[in-house]
Amino acid sequence: MLVAAKWIDPPTTAVHMERRVEAWIHGRPYHERYTFVPLRDISPNLQHAVIAAEDGRFYEHHGFDWHAIEIAAEQDEKGGRIRGGSTITQQLVKNLFFGTERSFLRKGAEASLVPVAEFILGKQRILELYLNEVEWGPGIYGAEAASRAYYGVGARKIDRDEAARLAAVLPLPLKRRPERMDHYSEIILERMREMGW
Repeated sequence: MLVAAKWIDPPTTAVHMERRVEAWIHGRPYHERYTFVPLRDISPNLQHAVIAAEDGRFYEHHGFDWHAIEIAAEQDEKGGRIRGGSTITQQLVKNLFFGTERSFLRKGAEASLVPVAEFILGKQRILELYLNEVEWGPGIYGAEAASRAYYGVGARKIDRDEAARLAAVLPLPLKRRPERMDHYSEIILERMREMGW
C-alpha cells in the first residue's frame, strides 16, 4: 500500500473507517467531508503551520525525531507533557494503517513502516498525504475539507492566522475548534517566525 500511495491518493484510511464504525456502533449519524487536493493547492501558510505545530524538524529527520522523543519522555517522567514525540511521518503511517488505538503492538508495526514510508514516499508526498488525511474535526478529513468547514474557503486561500488556528486543532481534533485556539495559535505563529516562515 505504501508503494501505491506514492502515486495513488488513498480513498480512505484506518481512521476514517474507525470513525464510521464508532458512529454505527453508537447509532450516531456520520457525515464524512474529504477532498484530496495536490500539495500546490494547500496554502504554504497551512503547510508551515502544521510543520511548526506537529514536527518542527520534519525536513531534518528520517522518520523519527529522537530529540523530540527524548523531550517527550522527560516530560512524561515529570508528569507534564506539552508535545508528543511523534513525527508527521509516524502520524501518517498511524492514520493510514492503524487508526487511533494505542498499543505496543501497533507502535512496533508503525515503527517498522516509518523508514519505509520515508524512503518510498519522500518528504513532499508525506506532507501532501498527511495534510489530506489528517482528522480536523468530526467527519472532517484533510486541509481542503477543514478550510471549507471552518472558514468557507479552499485550502489554497488560508491565511497565516487561520492556518495557525487549524494547526492548533490537530492534537485533539474531536475536542478543539479553531476559533477557540487563541493561545496555542500564537505559539504556532511564533514557531513559524522562528523557522523563517
